Amino acid sequence: MTRPLRLTTVALSATAALLLTSCGSDDEPSKGDDKIAGADQGSEKSSSPSEPAEAVADRPKIELPSDVSFTFDWAKTGDKTKDAVLADREQAIQTVDMAIAEKDPVHKAMRFYHEGDAAAAAQKYIQAYVKAQARTTGAYRYFDATVTADGAGAALTYCEDQSKVYDKYLKKDKIEKSPATKNSYVLYAAELRKSKAGAWVTTKLNATRGSDKCQP
Repeated sequence: MTRPLRLTTVALSATAALLLTSCGSDDEPSKGDDKIAGADQGSEKSSSPSEPAEAVADRPKIELPSDVSFTFDWAKTGDKTKDAVLADREQAIQTVDMAIAEKDPVHKAMRFYHEGDAAAAAQKYIQAYVKAQARTTGAYRYFDATVTADGAGAALTYCEDQSKVYDKYLKKDKIEKSPATKNSYVLYAAELRKSKAGAWVTTKLNATRGSDKCQP
């Protein structure tokens, strides 16, 4: 099966590309009709998505299927700006799976938290699921966040555990499962900026599947 790799770019560059790899091997692309193509840390941890750290008008409501969950095992920093970056990235991550579930590649919530290269990559990623008549299911976990930020820009790295996340094919009502591998763990590097609405939006995103930094 193809395990979701979320929003993946080859590098923090102007070109975005989705890299969905097979669960069964480190780099082999998926094949067949059923495959989807295409901080500083303090002491307080959050086991569930945080509320956005800053009051921003017209934030989209996050609504996900009951079989999709997110755990953010990273600590608040105590710095207002950095914690706002972390909280808004949490929101951004969830909007992609919401857009997949609602079969909307240009979902308003996704576009609220993504701009530029990241938005373009997200749209392609979501569209791949829509075309395959599939969506994500399972439990995501995020950890080891490091964030740097100033008034206008921010950089964030973090790990994702996809070992309990799968693809659900809607037409067949079938969930494709396989054992977790090294590639179930992904290192992300994100660039963010503050939007006119006052939210921290992701503009670029780089992913390294199977990173040694994120292995259990």
